[in-house]
Amino acid sequence: MAFCTDPSLGNLQYAEKIFGFIQEPTLFVYNVMIKALTKKGSFRRAILVFERLREEGLWPDNFTYPFVMKAIGCLGEVQEGKKVHGFVVKTGLEFDTYVCNSLIDMYGHLGMLLYVEKLFEKMSERDSVSWNVTISAFVRWGRFSDAVSVFRRMRLESNVKPDEPTIVSTLSACRALKDLELGEEIHDYVRNKLGFTDRINNVLLDMYAKCGWLSVAREIFDEMPTKNVICWTSMVSGYVKFGKLDEAIELFDRSPVRDVVLWTAMINGYVQYNRFDDAMDLFQEMQSKRVKADKFTMVALLTGCAQLGALEQGEWIHGYINENGIDIDAVVGTALIEMYAKCGCIDKSLEIFKEVREKDTAAWTSIICGLAMNGRSSKALELFSEMRQAGINPDDITFIGVLSACSHAGLVEEGRQFFHSMMEIYMIEPKYEHYGCLIDLFGRAGLLDEAEELIERIPNDSNTVLVSLYGALLSACRIHGNVEMGERVARRLADIESSDSSVHMLLANIYASAERWEDMTKVRMNMKDFGVRKTPGCSSIEINGVVSEFVAGDVSRPASCRGE
Repeated sequence: MAFCTDPSLGNLQYAEKIFGFIQEPTLFVYNVMIKALTKKGSFRRAILVFERLREEGLWPDNFTYPFVMKAIGCLGEVQEGKKVHGFVVKTGLEFDTYVCNSLIDMYGHLGMLLYVEKLFEKMSERDSVSWNVTISAFVRWGRFSDAVSVFRRMRLESNVKPDEPTIVSTLSACRALKDLELGEEIHDYVRNKLGFTDRINNVLLDMYAKCGWLSVAREIFDEMPTKNVICWTSMVSGYVKFGKLDEAIELFDRSPVRDVVLWTAMINGYVQYNRFDDAMDLFQEMQSKRVKADKFTMVALLTGCAQLGALEQGEWIHGYINENGIDIDAVVGTALIEMYAKCGCIDKSLEIFKEVREKDTAAWTSIICGLAMNGRSSKALELFSEMRQAGINPDDITFIGVLSACSHAGLVEEGRQFFHSMMEIYMIEPKYEHYGCLIDLFGRAGLLDEAEELIERIPNDSNTVLVSLYGALLSACRIHGNVEMGERVARRLADIESSDSSVHMLLANIYASAERWEDMTKVRMNMKDFGVRKTPGCSSIEINGVVSEFVAGDVSRPASCRGE
């Protein structure tokens, strides 16, 4: 049995046959079998062997439980985990450090962090594994501050020295929290006490790159004796995130090995900087290299199609998803919904939405915003009601879609109610986008005084925000012909941002609507004196899968392209 369960020597299937022939297996035999099955990833079979052990009247020991708990944690079997915990208490092994560490690790995989905390605090003796599994559990479930707190306690309260797993988990928390002060402190500890390994180098580099310390990340990268695909990906992603696309391209071109994650990072970089043609070319090259795209590659490309309104290419990507058996889960489904909605195919978005089996907040939000954007306000509000009935909590972006739907439909009272419910029921602090939707709603309904009062009550003195909100109010003044308020708002806007051409153009149009031609001429002369130029219009069109952009006044394209 022991020989056959050794992965480098034996054969697990043959070991199972031997196990089946043993008439009275001892606890040692059961332990060997459970350990082998768990290490092989046959978690369900490992639990079945454990149940047979119990049926035979044998009592598990501290060699049995750790592998059973690992199997339960990997399967996510909460009730099974609690049952095994009960067996541990009955056998008096709850104070065994080895078994308690395994319990903490199991509950960490199950996401039951209250149990993790209780078990950890009850331990009379903690070894390095105790600290590591606790830190790792908090990191796994996004409790990064708690992970850092445990690490600090480890340094202050114990004689246990941080090892590689401790460093890797804590640096991951530092990266998420952008806590570079602690990150540097750990970096110094590694340099002086522990020594660098490939795993530590990778996570250090990733932390600095994700937090924007690209020069430090590059220094670590250049000094690494061996570079795996993970560190190449971290550097490319970091450069993309912080606006250094040329450096990202240079590193990507140099990378000797590329997996789907690295290809996707570079494709996403092109999409992020509106170089969609380059993104598609890179995707074609990726296919020629026989690298199979995953759902994140598809989402990056669909995002590019949505930004450009490239329906034909979006449909081709949708076909690729179906042909290659990529599951249309909430992530892919949301990207498809958004792409079709921004391309004007809202019925197709609804069709995709219905196909998504497990809809999360992002999927509901995407369809609600898409419906609002395409003028289907009543359907958007109907789905918002269904979303709440399904027990899915909306987020701040959901309410932008809801308020926008109210604005397009002229539902003033409903808009007010949704705005207040956002704060009072869901505890979501309004952002300037929400105020903008409400101001737009009031403006369309002719409630200009209420809109102006709302702007003055907004707790934000950012010039960018004020320009946007007052701009919406000025636009409403033009629609309703309120010259007096238009002049007042225009003066405020001129004090904030005199170079914004839209302010001057809106005021000129207000004067023109009121037939105050001299005032209109004066505004245009002021624009000329201040050197304010109207921002040219820009549009795009997709023909045979190629997206072309056109700017007003551009004579660089052939006459046929300009419609002449």
